[in-house]
Amino acid sequence: MKELNNLKALLDTEYEWPGPYLFKFIVPAVQLLALKGLLSGHDLIEKPSKNGKYISITLTITCESSQKVIDLYEKVSSIPGIMSL
Repeated sequence: MKELNNLKALLDTEYEWPGPYLFKFIVPAVQLLALKGLLSGHDLIEKPSKNGKYISITLTITCESSQKVIDLYEKVSSIPGIMSL
């Protein structure tokens, strides 16, 4: 929980809300549909890894607050093997 509080404080220092926030995720290819389900309605940029086992996902979302950023990170953390950058 301390890490999330630190992230929230950093986001509040570095960003003005509401505003755009760039998310990057690396997800196992077999979990891509799960991530797309959680991010439906957003334009995703997909880039497969060299061997196709992983997919890099980039998207920009206008967030109302730093808490919305944290909420999205917590939401996608339920996907096995996902990495948030």
